[in-house]
Amino acid sequence: MARRRRRGAVALLGGLLLALVATPLHTTPAVAAPAAPSAEGSGMVMVLDSSGSMAEKDGSGGTRIAAARKAVGTVVGELPAGYPTGLRVYGADKPHGCDDTRLAQPVAPLDRTGLVRAVNGVRPKGDTPIGLSLTKAAQDLPKPSQGSIGKRTILLISDGEDNCQTPPPCTVAAQLAKAHVDLHIDTIGFEVAGRAREQLECIAKSGNGQYFDAPDAQALARQLQRAGQLSADGYRFKGAKVRGTPTKSNAPGIAEGQYLDSIGPNEKRYYAVDLDASSTADFSATVVPQPGVAVGLLDSLHTEIDYGIDSTCDSTHELFGQRQGATPLTSGLSRIPSVNGGSGCDKAGRYWFVVERKAAKDSDASRWPLEVMFHVEHPLKKSVTPAQSEPEYGAGGKDAPVPTSPPKPVTGGTGFNDARALTPGVWRDKILPSQTLWYKVPVGWGQQLRYDVQFANEPTLKGHTAALAYGGTQVYTPARAPVGSGTGEFSPQVPYTGQPASLSMGTVPVAWTNRYESSPNVIPVHDKGNFYIAVMLSARASEIARSAQIGVVLRVAVLGKAKAGPQAGASVAKSAADGTGSSPDGTQGGEAGWAAGPVVAAVFGGIGVLLLAGLGFAFLRARRKPRPHGADSDATGGGSW
Repeated sequence: MARRRRRGAVALLGGLLLALVATPLHTTPAVAAPAAPSAEGSGMVMVLDSSGSMAEKDGSGGTRIAAARKAVGTVVGELPAGYPTGLRVYGADKPHGCDDTRLAQPVAPLDRTGLVRAVNGVRPKGDTPIGLSLTKAAQDLPKPSQGSIGKRTILLISDGEDNCQTPPPCTVAAQLAKAHVDLHIDTIGFEVAGRAREQLECIAKSGNGQYFDAPDAQALARQLQRAGQLSADGYRFKGAKVRGTPTKSNAPGIAEGQYLDSIGPNEKRYYAVDLDASSTADFSATVVPQPGVAVGLLDSLHTEIDYGIDSTCDSTHELFGQRQGATPLTSGLSRIPSVNGGSGCDKAGRYWFVVERKAAKDSDASRWPLEVMFHVEHPLKKSVTPAQSEPEYGAGGKDAPVPTSPPKPVTGGTGFNDARALTPGVWRDKILPSQTLWYKVPVGWGQQLRYDVQFANEPTLKGHTAALAYGGTQVYTPARAPVGSGTGEFSPQVPYTGQPASLSMGTVPVAWTNRYESSPNVIPVHDKGNFYIAVMLSARASEIARSAQIGVVLRVAVLGKAKAGPQAGASVAKSAADGTGSSPDGTQGGEAGWAAGPVVAAVFGGIGVLLLAGLGFAFLRARRKPRPHGADSDATGGGSW
């Protein structure tokens, strides 16, 4: 079968950008934004070790259980109002007994007073039945409703290993994680070493979660706060449930919209769509692993668009490119009809969107939630001549000025679906190790997004030595195609050691005809709408910063005046901020003209860190040529944030 001729293969490495400056940024106290409601079926149950060893001294003059009570009080004070939270304890009721576990506070909308009362009533007594407690804790959590994906967390706090081993805790954790794609088990080791620490690390790894080490009472409070907030701030999914197939045969048909599935290591998922001959079809796939779980340097998310028996219209893949723990990963691409309409992939008919997760043997083995987006861009009217393409960064390059006004407080979203809307200006937020914060900025025809991210100078942990973390950013088009990796203009990562660090990012100007360019960082920037900014901090930052959260500042600029449409000679838009209003192709402004239309007749169904010379950090983004199937500056200050 014929295949569409398209852009050549591109594999670019971003360079190292490290900004270390000394002038502190003066800020006003942050005002917390109202938290988005948690997804249905989400919640957390803390499982607290109340065995006899928790009555021992903690090295600071108090007991371990007293430190745990204080830490639990701290975390419940920081959780968002209404977040379903409960408490289970073990070893609290009798001197001996491997059945000694009980639910001290049911999982329900956050009751701060009730949780504090429950933990204050715990008196350490008995054994350590961790395996049984994990089994019971999974039953304590709310069950997700049909068609939804929440995030359910078991947060285990222990100062020792299971002395019952009936059932074995690592085995239980693996079984629970395998049975529930939305469940994960985080563990905090309080003053543990040797076999106890190894077991808690095993439980976290087997349970699709993270291990947090707490060598003292202060660390316990800090790590419990981090783990609790990561659970409460989990990615909020949106979409209709669908089950992709491992081959084209019987693949579910999808219409324009958003869908939820899951995908395992080295697994493929096929989805069928029927396209006309003239419209652009945009696809994206987002995998959402639990923050910080194990990934390999070359683990990736591969997407492609297939047509006919043996044709691939386009393919691309996004790499984690680091080994410091997983973050959400998105791959996006489009079926773009050629100018003359003579390519094989210009034809009307059945196409397939293919998603493949590639993973190394020692990477996280659990299934990951998968969010699939598909929408169609109508062609311009024949009477409309589009403006010329804008493939250069020009005035929006790395030296472009960004705002320098005092920052305003903001709280980033958890993903694409609740990304916090920003206008040009300076914004202040806080980020956790392993966390990704999300924002969106409207960008109109002829405009380009340009922003800086600055990570705060923070007090470091006593004894902190050579741990090296990274801060990163990525920018996505309205169709969720990433365009900030390997641009050659911007570096998407910066080393972070607790000292001030900054990086820059941006896009080329939005132009309809960018879709016919050759650069993978230009092609997707072909429609106006909300562009998404993701800011992430690697898990290893928890080994560096004394504060639970780390300050971050965004300096956001939208350069140029928005045009009224994509046509040549278009006037400045009446709504200059985003160029909304009627476009000459008949679509309305907003989310990039994503209104559904008759162009699709679908069948309904169902960074990374590259350690080059020790400090070289880069995301690697690779695109492959179409192929037939079967063929071979200001410092950010901590403390006052």
